[in-house]
Amino acid sequence: MNRRNLIWIIVSFLLSVATIFYFVNYPGGKMAARLLNFETITKAYQQHILMVFVASAAAIIVSVSLGILITRPFFSKWASIVDNIVNIAQTIPSLAILALFFTYLGRGFSTAIFALWLYALLPILRNTSAGIQNISPGIIESARGMGMSNLHILTRIELPLALPVIMGGIRTSVVITVGAAALASFIGAGGLGDLIVTGLSVSRNTLVVAGGILSALLAIFLDQVLDLIEDSLRIR
Repeated sequence: MNRRNLIWIIVSFLLSVATIFYFVNYPGGKMAARLLNFETITKAYQQHILMVFVASAAAIIVSVSLGILITRPFFSKWASIVDNIVNIAQTIPSLAILALFFTYLGRGFSTAIFALWLYALLPILRNTSAGIQNISPGIIESARGMGMSNLHILTRIELPLALPVIMGGIRTSVVITVGAAALASFIGAGGLGDLIVTGLSVSRNTLVVAGGILSALLAIFLDQVLDLIEDSLRIR
């Protein structure tokens, strides 16, 4: 187990707890105190983590599958088209994507999940295809010479060798999604963004600072957890 990751996980968790206790005890006014309490913050955390988990899990499934598909010889001609479509989606600001889907799908959790999923696709897709394509052709030919099937080459050679690159894309995607999920408050999806948006609307800096710090610490926590998972997968 990587001690550095474990230390960062513990530190980010303890800092999150300390931040919550500080702002609950020093909310900066009665108006801010209505949101800066354990019940409201816990609910916001649950909503935020659920949005990140669902959107990221869906993005991982779709992007890794699509990344593998476009590296197969038969589908390689579609690789540039898929990359361009996802690149265009990535250039649109996350707030604009949320607003766009809000127009057609309405307010709420489902709309936020769909928008966040779309925004999380590119880093994973790009890293999956790049990680597999950068494997030396000689390694693949050696595996074929040993009698390995295409499926065995994929699962035992390509994916294990591309794992660090793929996990790098997943970590980037999750961190981006944590930040973008804070904007989901604008379409009524909840999350830690509620603290930030409410603080801006009523000019209460403590709400903005609390929401920003907790979102940043959550991103650090999840990034280090994923790095720890990557180390475990490498060992296996």
